[in-house]
Order: sequence, then structure tokens, then C-alpha cells
Amino acid sequence: MGRYIAGAVSAMLLIAAGLFIWETVARQDEPPPPAPPPPAVESPDPMEAPEPAGMGPPPPEATELTREQRRFGRYDRDRDGIITRVEMMSSRTNSFRQLDTNGDNYLTFEEWAVRTSERFAGADADGSGTLTPEEFATTRQRRSSSSSSRSRCNC
Repeated sequence: MGRYIAGAVSAMLLIAAGLFIWETVARQDEPPPPAPPPPAVESPDPMEAPEPAGMGPPPPEATELTREQRRFGRYDRDRDGIITRVEMMSSRTNSFRQLDTNGDNYLTFEEWAVRTSERFAGADADGSGTLTPEEFATTRQRRSSSSSSRSRCNC
């Protein structure tokens, strides 16, 4: 009985393979679709300079940011136009030594957070919990007169 079932399954597989091959050969006999017509070529104007191949439109020009806009952009991590307390505090980690209030040459997180929070609160004039670009401009460190009077070397 198993031989009859195996024979029937084999016959069905051979028929399916034959139909598959027959369909493939039939598709190869069809002619390929016609090629699209070539684009119309305009006669060149002798007064116009030929445009170099591969040249596209000019690149967009970058806008020149002011120093304060660049500084604001460094703090505004998510580029939403406002600086949150988290954004302000995250970029101040390099200032630990300058913020040591008790002079023990160790800066605890609390010392740093208190000083930065006070600075943020002082700059947040409207008390909204965020800094606008105008409010942020008040946080800029003032240059001392000795550093501004130094001449730069033009080597």
C-alpha cells in the first residue's frame, strides 16, 4: 500500500515539475518589451555655455551664527529653542574645580548642583523653569579686563 502512495506522490511531483518547466520555456519565447524612445535632443545654442555634466543646483548657503547663538546651541541639546535645567546642568561637568565652595579641593555633586541651580534661577527671569535665548545671554561669563587687554600673537 505504501508503494502506491509513494508512486502517486512521485507522479504528482513530476507533473508539477513538468508544468513549471513548460511555463518557464513559454515565457522565454515571448519577445521582450520595446525599448523606450530616446529623449529628444535640442540643438545647442551657440551663445550659451555648455553646462558641465554632473553639476546640480548650488549647495545651500550656511547662515552665520552669532557667538551667543552658537553658545546657546551647545546647551540646547534637543534643539527645541529653550534650555531646560537638565540641559544646563549636563554641560557644566567640566567646571567642578571652579565651583568648589568650601575649598577642600573636592567638589561634591551637591556643591555643583546648588551653584548651577542658583545660576539657572538667577537667569530665569520669568520663573518658567526654562531659559529663552535672551535669558540665556545673561549667563555668559564676563571677560576680565586683564584678559581683554592681552594682545594675541599673529604668528
